[in-house]
Amino acid sequence: MTKDEDQALDFAALLCSRLCHDLLSPVGAFNNGLELMADETDPEMRQRCLDLLAESARASANKLKFFRLAFGSAGGFGDMVPTDEARQAIEGMFAASGRVRIGWLVGPGMLAKGAVKILLNLALIVLDEELRAALAGTLREEALSSRNAAAWMTHRLAARAGGQILLSPPGDPALVFGAFLPG
Repeated sequence: MTKDEDQALDFAALLCSRLCHDLLSPVGAFNNGLELMADETDPEMRQRCLDLLAESARASANKLKFFRLAFGSAGGFGDMVPTDEARQAIEGMFAASGRVRIGWLVGPGMLAKGAVKILLNLALIVLDEELRAALAGTLREEALSSRNAAAWMTHRLAARAGGQILLSPPGDPALVFGAFLPG
């Protein structure tokens, strides 16, 4: 195997670790709900268990839809993805709980698959110093981890398209991010 192939495999493993980590919580809650329900006889508690199961299933489905667009080949073999599909994936992942409000600034129509991946990965990344370094392209390759792999990939996708990542300065009260992609 070549060095490039080894690096590609290592990077794929980092992304897989991130996905598994992010899916563990709702799937674990689903498992806990099933365990509680198996022994529960009180109708009110059984209903609460069913509510927990439904919430966990919804969260898992939302995360899988989001990850399919952010990391996979969602949308089939075409080069374009409807912007509404990207918006729904972001809203399902972050706004379903009501704790986050999405200010969607992308117009209706279609976006290139690479642009959708960049947009979703930007939304996924909580912007701390390490992740900002990966987004800015200043993270050393040997410092890649499952935690910062998506940020590094997002920078590389934008750079490969001839674009760049745009970030609000640290400490701004509103988190604003995006990408400039030519053409």
